[in-house]
Amino acid sequence: MLKRIKFIDNISGLQLFQLMKPVIFLFISIALTKNHLTRAEIGQWEMFMFIAGIFTFFWVTGIIQSLLPLYHRNNTFRKIGNNGTQKSPEIYNAFLLLSFFSVLVFILGHALKNTFSSVYSSMNIPHINLLLFYILLSSPVCLIEYIYLLNNRSYRIFQYGIYTYSAQLLLIIVPLALGKDLVWSIYGLLTVTAMRWVWLIVLLRRYTEMKISVEFMKEHLYLGLPLILTTLISGSAQYTDGVIVSAVYRDPGMFAWFRYGAKEFPLVLMLANGLSNAMLPEFSTRERMVESMAKIRNKSEKLMHFLFPTAIIMMVFTRWIYPRMFNPDFQKSADIFLIYSMLIIPRLVFPQTIIIGRKKTRITLIAAILELLINIPLSLLMIKWGYNIVGVALSTFIVYFIGKAFLVGYLWFKMRIKPTDYIPVRVFAIYSFLIGIVFILIDHRIIDIH
Repeated sequence: MLKRIKFIDNISGLQLFQLMKPVIFLFISIALTKNHLTRAEIGQWEMFMFIAGIFTFFWVTGIIQSLLPLYHRNNTFRKIGNNGTQKSPEIYNAFLLLSFFSVLVFILGHALKNTFSSVYSSMNIPHINLLLFYILLSSPVCLIEYIYLLNNRSYRIFQYGIYTYSAQLLLIIVPLALGKDLVWSIYGLLTVTAMRWVWLIVLLRRYTEMKISVEFMKEHLYLGLPLILTTLISGSAQYTDGVIVSAVYRDPGMFAWFRYGAKEFPLVLMLANGLSNAMLPEFSTRERMVESMAKIRNKSEKLMHFLFPTAIIMMVFTRWIYPRMFNPDFQKSADIFLIYSMLIIPRLVFPQTIIIGRKKTRITLIAAILELLINIPLSLLMIKWGYNIVGVALSTFIVYFIGKAFLVGYLWFKMRIKPTDYIPVRVFAIYSFLIGIVFILIDHRIIDIH
């Protein structure tokens, strides 16, 4: 065990954990297409997960990201320099905030479900009561991996991911293999989530001081509210895409096409997010800024050397893979995935990590508003111009690129932090050019492995 721990630090542990989720859901997506379900039924599963995400992702992300720079570095508890041996009241109060928002969404959902029953019906949202129960249970358990992270239990993050995602895969696909209805897979998802809740309670008792602090929660929300709004506006681009596609086409089959394609290359999304979140605490003090920027530059360069070539290879074979991985009915999804693969370009630049770590979260909110103001009208224009659902994906790439450029500009002109301080600019430029050329060649069928 000790030897294995040496190969996994907090950054790689969180990256591996966050990589497991899209990989497992990819296996689940493949299983859905290989069983007895129709494309419309697959669209219902996608809609279930889509709605669960759209009502929770922004406040879960905002609360957790704002916890990381506040851990042992806040005005309420003032435990600067704590070595991690003391139990943390910060984590416990973050859990209370997550639980509060979960209960709030659950209650509002039940209160409004009859009022908006026609909306639920038109969007083909299945099993609304189970959906609300899943939202209630699933959001607080997102804290588990960060409890391990903040207590330097890096290998436990990886170990927890292996156990929990393996159980999730089995409990979702086994009912389908036995010929059961889709609802039994939802029961399996709820079972795994309940198991995670039990483990969360164990960790809270082990690592946290169960001390309620209204003052800390106020401080947490003061820092976290701009992040919540930022994530709602900016991070919702893919959810906004789904809403647009669902509203314009009102076809669960079309929605399934889009959702199966509107997935970033899992390695890119999870490894980039894992690096960013794991580095947040390191930017919380001014004394470590130079060291931390050099570290994130070196770490991101290593990611680029691995992820850009991997993404290029994946893009070349995408149109060949999609109909074989799923079924021929999902060929159209390949073109959407190709565009989403290009999001690697803005993903592997990390100005937001420095800005959030320095607690300047209102700047990320401004960037998010800018993205929103561009994304919705541009998506609708793309549809009007005849690009259809592919145009919706293209607008997402454009707004992500603009938003990240805004944050880079803020660091450069307002904080006097040059891009070269935290970005391996030459390596990034070369790889971005290469993947852009490959995309153009594939799009024009010059490279066509079909």
